[in-house]
Amino acid sequence: MVDLKYPKISIITPSFNQVKFLGKAIDSVLNQNYPNLEYIIIDGGSTDGSRELIESYSNRLTYWESAKDKGQYYAIQKGFEKSTGEIMAWLNSDDMYFKGALNTIAEIFTSFDDVNWVMGVPTVFDEQDRAIVADRNRKRRCSRFHYLASNDYEWIQQESTFWRRSLWDKSGGNINTNYKLAADFELWMRFYEHSKLDILDSLIGGFRMRKSDQKTLESSNDYFDEAKIIIENQLKNLSRVEKTEVERIKQLHSKMNNKLFNKLYKSSQKYNELVFQCTNWRIKFDRLSQRFYI
Repeated sequence: MVDLKYPKISIITPSFNQVKFLGKAIDSVLNQNYPNLEYIIIDGGSTDGSRELIESYSNRLTYWESAKDKGQYYAIQKGFEKSTGEIMAWLNSDDMYFKGALNTIAEIFTSFDDVNWVMGVPTVFDEQDRAIVADRNRKRRCSRFHYLASNDYEWIQQESTFWRRSLWDKSGGNINTNYKLAADFELWMRFYEHSKLDILDSLIGGFRMRKSDQKTLESSNDYFDEAKIIIENQLKNLSRVEKTEVERIKQLHSKMNNKLFNKLYKSSQKYNELVFQCTNWRIKFDRLSQRFYI
């Protein structure tokens, strides 16, 4: 058995007129029964019954409010400003966590001091709460240098990502509300300046894919436009050594297809460190000891 410690986990849910799914999101947090949870809901003045739904949970929430605001990222920032937990995350009002997710996150952060932020297996729910995609086997190139040297901005799944407050503080302690769609990507790029991302071989949270009226899917081109601006800003601040490496990787990409590029270059230690550091599932589960290991 794992002798589990319970660091305080702060979770923020921004909400606006999502009453159809909001209760499922809230339940997925509260039904974890995590003993040291700080759960904050910031609603943007919903008129669809969301306010009344949130109020029905008020005795189990650390804080909630419902008032007109400037949008999702403003709500998330407001929530984090009110939070005090050692571990942080946000869950949007139509997404969900898996059972036991917070205990798993607690175990990871208390067991491994060098883990500063972590993403679970990227997962998608449908409108009926079915987990329809679990992207465990995809070779994910999600290191800082991969993003800097390619035009691939997919995806660190926010619903499965948790981080230490110490990393948040080092990285500026804020959500950049100048971005309408890619503020999470901008935050990840700031995190990368201080720490690698660890990938966890476990189901943590999932994104809900809906049939219609979903800003994330309907505005994907706008998201990529913002991500490109974020990368351009990052490139301006690289050291000379970093710029040289980025240019070398870009040139290799341009000379060969991805399959050949991977075969010839990924074997080098430097490439593994800079580009493929997050491809493998670094944190795995051992069946016999019933513990995670690196």
